[in-house]
Parts: sequence; structure tokens; C-alpha cells
Amino acid sequence: MKIIGALLLIAVVAVVSLLFLPADRIARLAAEQIKAQTGREVSITGDVSMTLWPVLGVSAGEIEVGNADWARQGSMLTARNAAIGIDAMALLSGEIKITNIEAASPTIRLESRKDGRASWVFTDASGEAAIETETAPDREAQAFSLQKLTVTDATLIYDAEGSDLVSYSGVDLALDWPERLGAADIQATLRPAGADVDVVATINGFAGFIAGDVQPIVARIKTSGGSLSLKGRASTAGDVAGRLGLKLSDTDAFLRALGLDGADLPRGLGRSVDMDADLTLTSDRRLSLRGMQADLDGNTITGAADVSLNGTPQFNAQISAGALDLKGATQGDNSSASSAGSVGTGWPKDRIDASGLAAFNGEIALTASSIDLGSFQLGKTRALIKNDRSRMVFEMREVQAYDGTVSGEFVMNNRGGLSVGGKIFAKSVSVQKVLRDAMDVERLTGNGDAEISFLGSGSNVDAIMRSLSGNGALRLGQGTIQGLDLNTLMGSGNGSGGTTVFDSLGATFTINAGNLRNDDLLFVLPNYEARGKGRVGLGAQEIDYLFTPAALRANSGKGIAIPVSIKGPWSNPRIQPDLEAAINLNLAEEKAKLKEKAKALEDDTKARAQEKLEKELGVSTEDGQSVEDAVKKKLEDKLKGELFKLFD
Repeated sequence: MKIIGALLLIAVVAVVSLLFLPADRIARLAAEQIKAQTGREVSITGDVSMTLWPVLGVSAGEIEVGNADWARQGSMLTARNAAIGIDAMALLSGEIKITNIEAASPTIRLESRKDGRASWVFTDASGEAAIETETAPDREAQAFSLQKLTVTDATLIYDAEGSDLVSYSGVDLALDWPERLGAADIQATLRPAGADVDVVATINGFAGFIAGDVQPIVARIKTSGGSLSLKGRASTAGDVAGRLGLKLSDTDAFLRALGLDGADLPRGLGRSVDMDADLTLTSDRRLSLRGMQADLDGNTITGAADVSLNGTPQFNAQISAGALDLKGATQGDNSSASSAGSVGTGWPKDRIDASGLAAFNGEIALTASSIDLGSFQLGKTRALIKNDRSRMVFEMREVQAYDGTVSGEFVMNNRGGLSVGGKIFAKSVSVQKVLRDAMDVERLTGNGDAEISFLGSGSNVDAIMRSLSGNGALRLGQGTIQGLDLNTLMGSGNGSGGTTVFDSLGATFTINAGNLRNDDLLFVLPNYEARGKGRVGLGAQEIDYLFTPAALRANSGKGIAIPVSIKGPWSNPRIQPDLEAAINLNLAEEKAKLKEKAKALEDDTKARAQEKLEKELGVSTEDGQSVEDAVKKKLEDKLKGELFKLFD
């Protein structure tokens, strides 16, 4: 809108200066008149022609209008093949009524400063119309209107102090403004990133609008990625208020078409958007949304938000939602096809794209009826989401999950490669449901309390699970172990199949390099207790665990224990009793007695054998001497005797 206003002012000044001059002197005198009216240097070159009636028409080969002396962007306007037509009858009555303006390949440079200076506000050469930021010049502006404006292949440059430089090339612009005090219809095509961006707007009271007044406006911006619409009020200073509509089939494509940084958002967080809201935008690029209703990739939300649009958007929002699907944010696009349920084939190795974490900073207070995080399912949730430079913290303030409540935080950090971690505290949750979602393991049932802290890193779920580290604890009340029957195990030695009911369970564990280690598992049953220790491969999806149930009243009250070895992949672990360990545990005394009897028998056998050898060989052993040594000595003595006979 500022660009359009500047074009109109330039056109009016130029036309008034050109119309009353003979053609052979138009170029030189027109430049002088424009400079006198605007205080800007003006150069008109090339062929200049003119028509007189009923339309005063002027065309020039090339025109250049200088910028304010404080500006940094060079000339305010350069154009070639410019043409202007003015209603001659209206001009005689003191009104400037421009019938048409045409310009090919103009370059327009506009600048503004925080102190209120703007390059499209002119002063005359004598200084009588000096720029003022709060009061208007004493001279009353001459009435003018522009019925039609056509600009092709324009370059527009806007430099606002404290904001990013805006530059558009290849701009086509058409303006229809039939009545000076009426509405104007605007159609424009911009190509800030090569693709067409179509702008259609109707502005009531257009004369006041280009003078800086707030006026009613209906506008729509359309790209291949979607459209943005506004019905409300706006001014050229950048102040906007009204009902905003946003229908984006591809948010990333829409932003890139506008020449902005793209936002490759995870599915569920705005990859596509259908939103309506009451909008207020201030000239310093602060956005307020109230009464917001939005559909983000199927996630329906309502609420309010305040956003700063200077640089990376800074959010402060309060959001209410129904059932939220956030699998795309935690597992990537292919999570539904290769989720954590693929036990036996390993964890998904599809790359997780977490680049969307860089799309915004700020805090979002969230309430939802449920949240699907892919690996974990949450019920009614009250949470706070904080995102700071690609590090998102999901702070669970009150979460209903797995028949209990959960609190703590979950962190996704993509500052130097993706990592996930957190601290989670659960109360009265269903262990079976948690293990089913986390590891697809359903053998253990029961409700209890748990706490865990963990950290993992990697570009996919498999790498993250293999890198996990942390620690935790588990405490359960009554529950079951499915696939293991302690009664059958203790009676026949085969405990596969069936179910074991226990009264309580407690354990602590550590996690390192994707392996969970536990050494103090304790089950308590009415007639049994069971202890366990071993390793659970969270990354490799396998287990190597020794589970030792003990029948407390068996063996004449001394108890009997049969260790059970659980080894193999989660999908099909081998569960079998360790008989060697069972013997060592339960028959240690009997084993010692048997060893004593065996040694006594061995000693007796050796004594009898030695006595028989001595008798057969005719030797006798001395104390500590073996039969073998006695035989060798007798042989040596005999050989010595035979040797001495040689000297007789």
C-alpha cells in the first residue's frame, strides 16, 4: 500500500509539471518543476511526446527521481516507457483526475525510519512543506484521483529501520479507482521467490488510505501453497485489524513463495492449516490472534496467541484441543507404518525430521482431551510446551494416562543433532499398557508407581533406543506374570504357559547404551517369593534375565528355589528352568555329603590298590612315598647292583 501511494504521488507531481510545457522543452523544464515540487533531483531522458484533448497524455523514454538525502537505497524511482493520461476538463476545474498511468520495468525504492521520516513524503525546494511526523504541512493538498494504473515487471524495494529489507522483482500491478472518494480495486502479481503470488484487494476510501488513514479493506493473497484473506481495516503504516482466514495446503510452500524461510513442520503441527481468527497487527510487526479456530493436519484447536514476527516468530499462546495426533513430531512421517510395534524386526530406522523445531520460539499452554505421541498415549492433558532455538520441552503438569496420572517433562533437542530425554513420574498406572506401548511387551500386569529419567540421541528410533541411558524404579501392588506359572514350575519343573499371580513387586534399574540392568527385582506371593536380575536389551529388543522363584514352605520348611532363565528376542523368548542353578541352591548340603562319601570311597580304593601292587611287585612304600616311586627306586637299586658286578 505504501508503494501504491508513492506511485500516485510521483505521478501527480510529474504530470502537473509536464502538461503545461511545449514538447521541445518538456524534458528540461519538467525536471526542474518536479525538483521544485518535491525537493528531489529529477532526470528525464529519451523521446518525450504529448497529446492535448480530451486527455492530456504525456509519455517519456526514461525518468529518474532522486531519494531523500538521508536515504540509503539510491534513486526513489527509475522507469522507462512511462505514460500518463489526465482528464483535461477536470484539470480546468482544479482537480487532477488521472485516467491512466503505465510504466514498464520501473524500480521503486521506499525507506522509513523509526522517527517517522518516510522517503515518499516530499518537501519543496524552499522548505515550506518540510516533513513533520505529527502535524501536516500548512498547504492543503490538491485533490486528485487515479482511474487506472498499470505497471509491468516492476522492482519494489522497501527498507524499514529495524526490520528486514523487503525486495520484490517482476511485479505486475493494476489499480482501478474510478471515484476519488470511493473504493479502489487492486490486482498484483509478485514473484519474491520465482513463483507467482497473486494479491487481490478492495480498499474503501482509498484517498484517505494512501494518506495514512485507517480504512476498510478486503484482501486475499494466493500462492500454490494456499491463501490468506483479511476482512477488516488497515493503513499504510502497517496497522491491520479484522477477521483473518488462512487456508494452506502446504505451509512450507506458502512461506517460501512469499520469500520467507520455509517451515518443514512435523505432521500435526501445521503442515497444512485451515484457520480463522480475529487479527490485530501493529506497525512494529506484533501479531495478536483472538477467537482462533484452526485445523492443523486434522488436529482441531481453539485459543488465542500473541506473536512477534521480527525474525524467528516468538509465540505466547493458550490452546485448547480435542484429540491431538502428534506422532509426526515424535516419530517422523513413516511412524504409522513402522511404529514401535514392529517387535522382532527391530526399531524403525526411518529418519526423524525435527527441523520444524526451528520454526518458532516461545511458550504454548495446552489443554487436550488426549494426545497420541506415537510410542505413548496420553489422556486428558494440561501441559506447557516451551521451544527455544530447536529445543522443545513438553512439561506435563497434569496428565491422565494408562489408568493413572503422569507428571514430569519430555524433551526434544535438535540444536546439534536430535536427542530425546526426560524425567517422568507415574502414579497408579497400568504397567502392562505402558510396556505394551513402549516395548510391545504385555506379560506383566498390575498398577503401580514408577519413575524414570532417560536420555537418547540419534536420527531415528533405532539409534535413539540403542543409545539410551538413565535410571528408574518400579513399585507395583497385586498383578500377574503371563506366560509363567510358578505353581506348575515348582511342581513339575516346567513353568511355560499359564499365569502367576503376585502380591507386590519392586525393582530399581539403570540404563546404559540401550541396555536396562536390574539386580534387585523382588516379587512377593502368598507361598512364594521371586527374585530377579539380568539385562533387557532396549535397543536390540532381546532379554537375558534370571528369574528365581522360591517355594517358602517346601522342603520341610527350608524352602526350595528353581531359577528360570529367560533368554532371546522379545518376540519369542526361551523360558526354561536352570536345573544346575537349582541344584546348587537347594541341594548344597546333600551335595557336600555326597562329596565326602565319594572322597572316602576314593581313599579306600586307592589304599587297596596300593597294597595289591606292593604284594605283586615285592616292594614296600615308605611314609609319603607312592607305589610308582617305590618301584622306580627298586629298579634303580637293581641296575646299580648289575653295574657293580662288571668291576669284580
